[in-house]
Amino acid sequence: MTKMNLRIEHQVPGRVRMKIPAGKGNPELLQQISQVFGVIPGIEEITVNPTTGSVVLHYDADRHDEFHGNFQQHYASHGAANGGLHGADTELDKLTGSIAAEAEFLASHSHSARAVVDFVKKLDREIKLATNNTVDLKIIFAVGIIAFTVFEVGATAATPVWVTLAIFTVNHFIEMHERQLQSNANGSLNLAPVRVKG
Repeated sequence: MTKMNLRIEHQVPGRVRMKIPAGKGNPELLQQISQVFGVIPGIEEITVNPTTGSVVLHYDADRHDEFHGNFQQHYASHGAANGGLHGADTELDKLTGSIAAEAEFLASHSHSARAVVDFVKKLDREIKLATNNTVDLKIIFAVGIIAFTVFEVGATAATPVWVTLAIFTVNHFIEMHERQLQSNANGSLNLAPVRVKG
């Protein structure tokens, strides 16, 4: 995800509202941001509002200290003003980012493309929910290409392709879980339900 300028607009026990200037009129970006913060233990619901460009985290007020410890970590590493959500680290991450941007462009100009993009996003979210945020669609897709290449072309002829994809898969898997290692001690991780306003 590209660098963002997130700021905490308002907070009271049980609720934090963040403003994302780039999220105004951009529900896809707000959905991505909600997925980043949705893994924090204690979050009960996330409300995104594309009209105002805001994300509201509703959390269990009884777990206030635990929530804020995890929230501050996520906020500092994923979006504090000028801290930003980090960008692509590898060529494959850049490629997937450009494919996602192209898909969004096509989706904005075609109802069929919008249906496909929405289906893939929903499938990715369902995979994350089903695997307790352990695996996502990028990992499944890369493993599928590796298997297809090895079985169709042969392991020796396809070595550079499957090795590259295997490295991408491992890197992405590590990236998904590097910030969750401490949280795992606090219990299982689930994405909080997201509600879209407006």
